[in-house]
Amino acid sequence: MSQYISDVAFTPAVKKQQEDKGSRATYERMASQRDWQQKISKELREFIAQMDSFYLATSNADGQPYIQHRGGPAGFLKVLDEETLVFADYSGNRQFISLGNLSENDKVHLFLMDYPSRTRIKIWGTARFVEGDEALTQQVMDADYRARPERVFLIKITAWDVNCPQHIAPRYTVEQIEPQLEKLKSQIKDLEEKLENCEPKE
Repeated sequence: MSQYISDVAFTPAVKKQQEDKGSRATYERMASQRDWQQKISKELREFIAQMDSFYLATSNADGQPYIQHRGGPAGFLKVLDEETLVFADYSGNRQFISLGNLSENDKVHLFLMDYPSRTRIKIWGTARFVEGDEALTQQVMDADYRARPERVFLIKITAWDVNCPQHIAPRYTVEQIEPQLEKLKSQIKDLEEKLENCEPKE
């Protein structure tokens, strides 16, 4: 029987490796003082609302893993309640690997990365998908997003944790850097005009 929420990842085999490598005592102390969380906090809710992409991991009955990128407008991954996430699944390449995996293994892992703040959040859970529920689809889909929803994914959170920022290189989207670029362009234009006015007249 699991003692901590973090045991979803720290299985006996993992703990054995931690013991062999000298890190088990640290993680045991961390779990006893501040274990991972299961409920969606205010901070996590606000973080999710800013996300325009995440990675979804599933595996089949044989344990073969698969990771899929999911993207959409900021906030397309939504909080349904304090322990459930939901998102509209839009038409894609029609491989249906995640759907096939979920039909025989409902365990999932979500990896959310915010590069500018160098923050990564890991979410363990179970997932199911709903097709043909028009009311739920309309509730979840983003009305202004030009894509066709095919189903809705609901994810029941088992555990979540925030990783350290170590080794994360900051990256920025075009939308994030555009205001600074426009500012620089304006400054360059002003400087060019000043230089032109300073040039001696023949």
